[in-house]
Amino acid sequence: MTDPEFMDRAEALLGRIEACCDRINDETDADIDNQRVGGMVTLTFSGGSQIVVNLQKPLHEIWMAAKAGGFHYKFDGARWMDTKGNGEFFANLTRYAGEQAGLPLEFSAAA
Repeated sequence: MTDPEFMDRAEALLGRIEACCDRINDETDADIDNQRVGGMVTLTFSGGSQIVVNLQKPLHEIWMAAKAGGFHYKFDGARWMDTKGNGEFFANLTRYAGEQAGLPLEFSAAA
C-alpha cells in the first residue's frame, strides 16, 4: 500500500469512528466525548476512561489503546486486522468501548 492509499483508508477509519460516536450519542445514554487532533481520536467515557486511536504512518498501522491493552492493526485489503491475530478493528472497538461504557455499543465500518 502506498502512503497516500494508507492515509485515505486511515482517514476514512477515523471519520467512521467519529460518525459512530455521533450516532451512539444520539441513540443511547453512552455520552461518549470524542475529540480529534490530527491523526488521533480520543474517546472519553462517562466514567473518565478513554480509548485512543491513532495513525502510525511510517508503519501503515492504526493503533488502539484501551483498558484491555494496546493493539496494532494493518489493512489486509478488505479490513483492518490486528497484527497478532486478535480480530478486526471495528469488532474490537465495539467490544472495548462497550466494556468501558458499561453499555452495549456498536461501531462498524459500514455507513
